[in-house]
Amino acid sequence: MPLDIEGPAAPPRSNGELVFAEPWESRAFGMAVTLYEAGVFSRPEFQTALIARIAGWTASREHGEPYPYYRLWLGALEDVLAGLRAVSTDEVVARAQALARRSPGHDHRDHAR
Repeated sequence: MPLDIEGPAAPPRSNGELVFAEPWESRAFGMAVTLYEAGVFSRPEFQTALIARIAGWTASREHGEPYPYYRLWLGALEDVLAGLRAVSTDEVVARAQALARRSPGHDHRDHAR
């Protein structure tokens, strides 16, 4: 998926490399890229959804709140998939609630042992 280099829709970068603060961020990014490459949606469809999410966040944010780029990215992916009827909003909400109930670190092994 061609990515914006600059502007609000551009993903966070450091020295030209994509930056992910949490494992889920890279997974959300990878899901969107994989679905785009499979032809499930077009770049303009996703870009429009992402820009709409960013605009909504910008309009409603509180001062000092960090920019949640990958939360907006994931929301845009959900919007596109719901718009295509590939998944319903109710399914997304139910799955998010199920995942939120999992204990912290549930999918990461402690290799220090």
